[in-house]
Amino acid sequence: MQANQILKQIEFIKEIDKLKYIVRRTKLFNSDRPENDAEHSWHLAVMAIILSEHSNSPIDVLKVVKMLLIHDVVEIDAGDTFIYDLQKSHDNTEEERKAAERIFGLLPSDQANELIAIWEEFEEQKTDEAKFARAMDRLEPLLQNVSNNGGTWNEFGVDFDKVYQKKQVINYGSSPIWEYAERLLNDSVEKGILKKE
Repeated sequence: MQANQILKQIEFIKEIDKLKYIVRRTKLFNSDRPENDAEHSWHLAVMAIILSEHSNSPIDVLKVVKMLLIHDVVEIDAGDTFIYDLQKSHDNTEEERKAAERIFGLLPSDQANELIAIWEEFEEQKTDEAKFARAMDRLEPLLQNVSNNGGTWNEFGVDFDKVYQKKQVINYGSSPIWEYAERLLNDSVEKGILKKE
């Protein structure tokens, strides 16, 4: 029984290595190299540990870290959808649901059920943990684009209104971090690295 459990867990561990090959549009800080999903997830998890004191409500930080480490695992099958993509919805899709069931389903059922539930919680955005996790997910690319003089905003012609609309959900997880982010957005307009119509 224990040997079978370990084999399933190792299969999952080997499968999620594929996350390192899922390339995002956003570039690393002060770089022209695109970030991959594994780097993104790791960075968000560390950000959550460091910034958790700024959450609007008390949160279970370990749960937030779990959420952030697994939230993009579905992209192994479903691929990464650019947040400003006008052709494809960035919302949870049937494709992502199938990916979650397949990938987490490699694990023993108790672990599979736990991770699917955490993934669903992140997607539904109803709990304080999910809201704070989403704040981290939206903050990191903002910081990257600022460090890269507009980065993907300029590369894909994304204007202030679109960025503001996507980033304001930070406020649901952390008002202080949203105040900081809002200042960064306004400063980016003043510097000419984010266009305002």
